Amino acid sequence: MTSIKVSFTQPDLQAAAISIAERLGLPVVDAEEVAAISRAADRSVDQAAGVNAGYYLQLDSQGLSLVPVRRKHHGPIRCDFDSGALAHRRKFGGGNGQAIAKAVGVTGKFVPGVLDLTAGLGGDGFVLASLGCRVRLLERNPIVHSLLRDGLDRAAVAGEDDSELADIVSRMSLIEGESRDFLGRLPASEQEDIVFLDPMFPERKKSAKVKKEMQAFHLIVGSDPDAGQLLELAMQRARYRVVVKRSVSADYLAGMAPSYSLEGKSTRFDVFALQRLPG
Repeated sequence: MTSIKVSFTQPDLQAAAISIAERLGLPVVDAEEVAAISRAADRSVDQAAGVNAGYYLQLDSQGLSLVPVRRKHHGPIRCDFDSGALAHRRKFGGGNGQAIAKAVGVTGKFVPGVLDLTAGLGGDGFVLASLGCRVRLLERNPIVHSLLRDGLDRAAVAGEDDSELADIVSRMSLIEGESRDFLGRLPASEQEDIVFLDPMFPERKKSAKVKKEMQAFHLIVGSDPDAGQLLELAMQRARYRVVVKRSVSADYLAGMAPSYSLEGKSTRFDVFALQRLPG
């Protein structure tokens, strides 16, 4: 796993940065040290030295973000529900006509509860919550969980002036832990309508750059080798269906053929139908 440190950009954020670092068991560095290390990394041409392999969890006035040591590598990664692509999709997206909505079974008569076993930065969960779904987000990686928690907290604050955003965030709850353990403890009486699974895609071997989030996640999170076992458990715990998000070019997860698939330009939703949806 790549090295991670916690940094802060201004003195009044030091206490909060220390609290985050203690919870995650990571060291804390100040802005001056970060700048010095980043300058050295940017100047270095010795890729084998590994100076480009580190990341900072940076706390600034905009919240928490994941920043590479090599500043030219890519920009900060932040969980943001109040602006950017997710805000645009909330306002101008396709509603129930979106592939993800069809995959989980959102209709005018039925809005399911969803258990997202691999939440990541919460993009899919936010889209589903914006469609009216109650979404439980599970994330096991402590770094990613911290970014998602920060994004939800900031969205809740922004929701004080945006009732629509406040309603969406109120339908999202975050749980830190292993999805297999959570499903194993889930009583039959607490089955979720839909279980959603988006395991880490295999890292591309092409020369073209993947999205910056994926670059970082492959270094920090790695792959999801237990995804097949998770799918089998999900099939036992979902009430109506399990939905697996995959790249259009990816094989079926664990070789398990779904009931049907919905394909987009780059993404495919494999739907495992367990029983007919109500309505």
